[in-house]
Amino acid sequence: MNRFIVPWSQTHAYLGSRHALRLLAVLIGCTLTAPAQITPQKADSSAPFSIQATHVLGFENAKGNCNGILSIHEHSLQFQQNGNAGIQQVETGAIRGVFLGEEDKQVGGLPMTLGKTAAPFGGGRVVSLFAHKKYDSLALEYVDSDGGVHGTIFQLEKGQGEVAKNQLTALGVTGSGEERPTKQSAAEGRNETK
Repeated sequence: MNRFIVPWSQTHAYLGSRHALRLLAVLIGCTLTAPAQITPQKADSSAPFSIQATHVLGFENAKGNCNGILSIHEHSLQFQQNGNAGIQQVETGAIRGVFLGEEDKQVGGLPMTLGKTAAPFGGGRVVSLFAHKKYDSLALEYVDSDGGVHGTIFQLEKGQGEVAKNQLTALGVTGSGEERPTKQSAAEGRNETK
């Protein structure tokens, strides 16, 4: 009778760790396949969309570099300046082009500049890496009721520009502005040929 007596707690510890490894493998497999099964949801064009934005230039009755709320309702894009009751509005049917860009802006002002110059051994360059904030710029080209072509530029938080463009595209706005040619008067056409 040459049997080894193994205590009950050791056999269950071994089986428990083996089951735990199997369970871990299954969970990892499920985690890796789950993103592939997620289907992107279509943007709901009827739901109002609004984000914080800075109006850089373009609208007549809004100050340059003023903050406000940029919103897209049913068939119009609206900008309401903070502290002002007036709303600037453009119909989405009049928008000819939506253009996105990226901006990089240094933050911190004078204290950050002094800190960069005071950092020893070229440490100011390292400080500069963290002293910038990225923004999206959203430029719109639209036609007014008289047929004049106008443009406006907004500064948005990083990533919000693409969301706004997708909302406008869902409402039927073209993306590049090159699809529809502009009307020229006869006098402008003669001046270009000279």
